[in-house]
Amino acid sequence: MEKTSAYQQLTRTFQRLSRFSHLSSIASWDMFTMMPPGGSAARGEALAEMSVLQHQILTDKNVGDWLVAAASEDLDDVEQANLREMTRHYQQASLLPESLVEAKSLAGSKCEHAWRTQRPANDWQGFSANLKDVVKLSREEARLRAEAKGCSPYDALLDIFEPDMTSARLDVLFADMKSWLPDLLANVVEEQAQRSYVPPQGPFPTITQRELGLEAMKMLGFDFNGGRLDVSAHPFCGGVPEDVRITTRYDEDELLSALFGVVHETGHARYEQNLPRAWAGQPVAMARSTAIHESQSLFFEMQLGRSEAFLKHLLPAVHARFGSQAAFSEENFIAWNQRVKPGYIRVDADEVSYPAHVVLRYEIERALINGDIEVDDIPALWDEKMQAWLGLSTKDNYRNGCMQDIHWTDGGFGYFPSYTLGAMYAAQLFHAANTALPGLQASIAEGDFSALFDWLRQNIWQHGSRFTTSQLITQATGEDLNIRYFREHLTSRYL
Repeated sequence: MEKTSAYQQLTRTFQRLSRFSHLSSIASWDMFTMMPPGGSAARGEALAEMSVLQHQILTDKNVGDWLVAAASEDLDDVEQANLREMTRHYQQASLLPESLVEAKSLAGSKCEHAWRTQRPANDWQGFSANLKDVVKLSREEARLRAEAKGCSPYDALLDIFEPDMTSARLDVLFADMKSWLPDLLANVVEEQAQRSYVPPQGPFPTITQRELGLEAMKMLGFDFNGGRLDVSAHPFCGGVPEDVRITTRYDEDELLSALFGVVHETGHARYEQNLPRAWAGQPVAMARSTAIHESQSLFFEMQLGRSEAFLKHLLPAVHARFGSQAAFSEENFIAWNQRVKPGYIRVDADEVSYPAHVVLRYEIERALINGDIEVDDIPALWDEKMQAWLGLSTKDNYRNGCMQDIHWTDGGFGYFPSYTLGAMYAAQLFHAANTALPGLQASIAEGDFSALFDWLRQNIWQHGSRFTTSQLITQATGEDLNIRYFREHLTSRYL
């Protein structure tokens, strides 16, 4: 009988881990969408148990031995990339004790479930009590990771979501953006104040909004044989590549929030649905990073979705569902969708003011994890930064301020920078696609997205985690991340 190589042992182990992750993903989706409130504690315990089981499998001594042995085996380039990602997963997990993995999962489930009712009630005191437990455990995780990596606690968490990114590099990128974005934002707001807009007149029944969302998903190539659309308190994309679950939330007085929430999550979903199936179950088949993932959702929502060409194509579907009104004239519909109006809610923000929401969160969560501030300091800091960036006060308005997002409830510290990094990558990718496909805008206006999606499939989707983020972007666009394209995009579209 032929001897099983160390690399083959590893692939079997990671295939097993992938199947457990599949079950956890679907159980988590159900918890956020369908599960009755009474099931929260039991589901949280079940997910924590699953987290511990996966942690035990991944950190087994044999896995470490196989990784060392596999490094000297004859592997092709894809297998070497897979081994690199396996090693990264193993090293990340090995730094944490089982007890911390379990405690963090339980605290996150408790905090998230309570947040669903605490946010509408503007209950900061109740929410902060749970958040303090999550922060305490996240700081412990950050400390362990930082000691091993020789970096700051926050950078240790940032590396989980965005490999090789550091707060020092983020500070350079964000400082560049701060040097021009406030003036650009002010100029756009001033210029648009000279125009008149007709707001869409509701109500817009939820069932009809859902039908329009499904139609938009179909336009954008979503595979309904391998996914579905549901409702949750906060829009998200979950599940697995073979069964992608996306959600949105509806407001019958407002049409576009749910619709473009669907478009955004469809971008995530198309990436997941087109990851390399030949490597399924292995780390190399997973999405590259959260910033690359967000680049795909923002590519769909902002670069494509808010473009004049796409909006012209979408408008007949809006007319078919909601009839004709002054707001749905072509000129007004485009102008309304490209309106820049600083507001409280990140997920509803226009793309010019959106980075302000991200930088605000980044600065607060970095200070929180590094121990420079405490949970009780968050509301005042949030209000101060919102006033500085957007001229809005969130004093005592926790539901629309520091309680609006779901990310911190489960300890997702280090995720927020991915949104603006994703916007930068999306602008660079769309510029490269337009250069490679000269007739692209005309095709989009006609509803033909095939060339664009083929370009994304060839340059981003099919590669999974085969390349580093820098390699992936350089191969797709000819250079590493360059903020110039984001600035040029915003200036061109809005001024």
